[in-house]
Amino acid sequence: MANETNADVSATLGNLSEAVTKIGQMQIELLDKSLKTAASALESLTPALVDAAGNLTGMLNQVLQGISTAIAPKK
Repeated sequence: MANETNADVSATLGNLSEAVTKIGQMQIELLDKSLKTAASALESLTPALVDAAGNLTGMLNQVLQGISTAIAPKK
């Protein structure tokens, strides 16, 4: 009877250890896939962000030129 109990406890601990290991592996895989997805999204957005930054710089330049023209003394 004691041997059966020990075997049951041993099997239960083995199953628990296996389950914890699988959960850990699944979390690592999830993190890996999330990082790859984020990198892919950033890679595809980079050209658009660069274009947007260029457009913003051009717009700010035009605004500053307009302000300069407005406050410059007229001849």
